[in-house]
Amino acid sequence: MIRAAIFPNKYIQGRNAIREIANFIEPIGESAVLLVDRNVRSFIEPAIMDSAQTKGINIQSIEFGGECTWDEVNRIADVARSVDAQMIIGAGGGKTLDTAKAAAIKSDRRMIVLPTTASTDAPTSALSVIYTAQGEFQEYFFLPRNPDVVLVDTQIVANAPARFLSAGMGDALATWFEADTASRAGAKNMAGGFTTSTGLTLARLCFDTLIEYGPSALKAAEQHAITPALERVVEANTLLSGLGFESGGLAAAHSIHNGLTELKQTHDYLHGEKVAFGTLTQLILEDRSQDEIMTVLAFMTAVSLPACFEGIGLKNVSRDDLRRAAEAATAEGETIHNLPFEVSVDDVVDAMIAADSLGRTIPGACGWQEREEELEKEPAPAM
Repeated sequence: MIRAAIFPNKYIQGRNAIREIANFIEPIGESAVLLVDRNVRSFIEPAIMDSAQTKGINIQSIEFGGECTWDEVNRIADVARSVDAQMIIGAGGGKTLDTAKAAAIKSDRRMIVLPTTASTDAPTSALSVIYTAQGEFQEYFFLPRNPDVVLVDTQIVANAPARFLSAGMGDALATWFEADTASRAGAKNMAGGFTTSTGLTLARLCFDTLIEYGPSALKAAEQHAITPALERVVEANTLLSGLGFESGGLAAAHSIHNGLTELKQTHDYLHGEKVAFGTLTQLILEDRSQDEIMTVLAFMTAVSLPACFEGIGLKNVSRDDLRRAAEAATAEGETIHNLPFEVSVDDVVDAMIAADSLGRTIPGACGWQEREEELEKEPAPAM
C-alpha cells in the first residue's frame, strides 16, 4: 500500500506579514505577474509593490476577471509568458488564488499565494476548482505541485467581513469527517496515495481547533481584532484544512457542495457555507452518532453556518431541484463515491431534507443572515 502526503513549500502567517513578502519571493525570482481581486486591489497592490521595490522585483499587476474559468486561467498564463515573468502571485479570495495557481502551472511559472480572507483552504493546495462562466462547478484541476509560498497577513484577514472567516470554518469543518471517511473506506487521497497518519492527525487537529476556538475567533473578527483564537482559526481554515483534505481525502461534503452549485439560488452564498451544509448531510448519510451530529450542529449555529435550506438560498426548494443537485453530486468521479457504501441520488436528496429538518430545530440555523439580524439588535459597545 502506497501512502502519500503533500505540502506547500513555505507557509507564513502573522500581523502585517505582507510587508515582508519580498523577503520570501526574492529567492524565487526578480519578475512577477500579480493577479489581484478587484475588491482588495486598492490596498493590496501598493503594499506588495512597496515591498517588492525594496528588493528590485518587477511586478505587473492584472485584475482578476471574477470567475475561475479556463478562459481566465489561459488569459493570465498568456500574460505571464508575454512578459517573461518568473512567478505568478495570486492575491484575493479562493477563486482568484485557484486561477493564479492554475495559470502558473499552465505557463510553467512558480506560484505565490496571498489570501486576503480565511474563507477556504484553497491557498495551500495543489488543486484548482474550475467553474463555468455562470458559476457552476465544472471540474477539479489537479496541479503537479503545491504553491511555493503561502503568505497570510492576519491583519488583512481580520479587516475583512467576518462572514468570510465563518465560511472558512465551514470549509474546514468538513476536513476531519471527509478524511476519516476516506481513510476508513480505503479511498485514495488528493496526493494519489492512501491516507497518512500525518494527514489524519492534521485533519483532526483542524476540527478540534475549530470547536475550541471558533466562536471566540468569530467574535474577534467581527471587531476586526487579532487575538490568539483568531490566529489559531486562520491557521486551521487555511493550513490545517488544506493539508488535511489533500493528505486525508474528500468524501460527500464537497460533492454535495458541487451539486448545490447547479442551483442558481445558491450562487450568492460562499463555498464554505455550502460545504458546511454538505457536511451535515454527509453525517446523516453515514448514520453518524447523534452525539457527533449534535456537536457539529451546535458548532455550526455558534459560528453562523447554515444548517437549513433557507441559509443557502433554497427556501421552498422543490424536490426536483434537489434531485438535480443530487445528480450532480453523485456524478461519476465525484468524491462522494469515497463513502464505504453505494449512494443513490434519492439517498442524497433524503439526507439533505433530513439535514434541513434537523437544522431548523436549532436557533441560528439560517446562517449569516440571521446573525446579522441579531447583531443589529445588539447595543453598540461602550467606547
